[in-house]
Amino acid sequence: MDLFIILVICLSCLILLSLSTQSYAKGKLPPGPTPLPIVGNILQLNFKNISKSLSALTKDYGPVFTVHFGMKPTVVLHGYEAVKEALIDRAEEFSGRGVLPVADKVSQSYGIVFSNGEKWKQTRRFSLVILRNMGMGKKTIEDRVQEEALCLVEALKKTNEFPCDPSFLLGCVPCNVICSIIFQNRFEYSDEKLVTLINYFHENFSIVSTPWIQEKHSKQSEFTMDNLVTTVWDLFTAGTETTSTTIRYGLLLLLKHPEVTAKVREEIDLVVGRHRSPCMQDRSSMPYTDAVVHEIQRYIDLIPTNLPHMVTQDIQFREYFIPKDTSVLVSLTSVLHDAKEFPNPEQFDPGHFLDKSGNFKKSNYFMPFSAGKRVCAGESLARMELFLILTNILQHFTLKPLVDPKDIDTTPVDNGLGTVPPSYKLCFIPV
Repeated sequence: MDLFIILVICLSCLILLSLSTQSYAKGKLPPGPTPLPIVGNILQLNFKNISKSLSALTKDYGPVFTVHFGMKPTVVLHGYEAVKEALIDRAEEFSGRGVLPVADKVSQSYGIVFSNGEKWKQTRRFSLVILRNMGMGKKTIEDRVQEEALCLVEALKKTNEFPCDPSFLLGCVPCNVICSIIFQNRFEYSDEKLVTLINYFHENFSIVSTPWIQEKHSKQSEFTMDNLVTTVWDLFTAGTETTSTTIRYGLLLLLKHPEVTAKVREEIDLVVGRHRSPCMQDRSSMPYTDAVVHEIQRYIDLIPTNLPHMVTQDIQFREYFIPKDTSVLVSLTSVLHDAKEFPNPEQFDPGHFLDKSGNFKKSNYFMPFSAGKRVCAGESLARMELFLILTNILQHFTLKPLVDPKDIDTTPVDNGLGTVPPSYKLCFIPV
């Protein structure tokens, strides 16, 4: 027993010495809580709400600090100034993708989201070119989103005003839009293929063949079949889950705040009317609706700490030294919920994006898609989908909650890597 204790003490000393050597070899890592041997700061963090835990640490260590997940140091950036300085002003140095073990096991460092270096640069560049050639950012994509939004409206009418959980139907829209871009085809909502794709997406998605690649056997090329499959997987995941979850959370907030819903419907009636579908050109004439969509994204804070970044070289950041390949966590919560930019940030208030005259007000703090070189590749498509889907729903339906709005709880059920809204049902009453 005594020998075991001695071994543990020696091991602990070696670990602490190693961590100390890392910190002072070429300079000083940002300050942070003292890590425990082996486990680091894991026991000091609440992983059910990691963003809140990190925010609490800024009171002691400032906007740039270090935490240890196990033995590996991770630098945390908190607040708009630190985030902007890293992701925008020094975008190239912070453009690496940090380690996320669960995702790495699936992606194996292929695709757009979790790859690095030349593989990431080539894959992202190639994917954006292909998507643009297929209509991304053009009127053709807007037409597809409008058509799919009308398919959603027809599906919601079939609920016959009975209470329903809209999760599946809301997932069908962005998924079908991505299908129409990549495969030039959509699925009926009753199609078992679509049902499987949405319900078992992470386990059961595969690509049989594609005309994109002629370079499968080239060892030096980044355009392999494995990379293609993971890239398409990334597009579906990023293009389906985030958008459908945002809309699902948005409808819950609109149920909670009927006065907001009424103002949006009033603006839809005034600008669009009932005899045509909303289009992106309408957005500039609908400042309140635009503000509501932005506020939904700001308030729900979908990816609180972003996906992990990584520095691509040894750097001096402010007065600290950050070694190459160090993981970096970016607190998007600290930007989206900044009290100086958004007074009473914990309240859902479209006024956060309106000036005194009721005009839409842009904010540099609006970063739900991240920023810099790792900004979401599908940001323009997601913005289009959110606006058109929500306006189509409110143009055709009154949202009826099953309980009094004041009793609706909008607290997320999970707040780790992503923010997950609680399950709920509502009635879609045709107008």
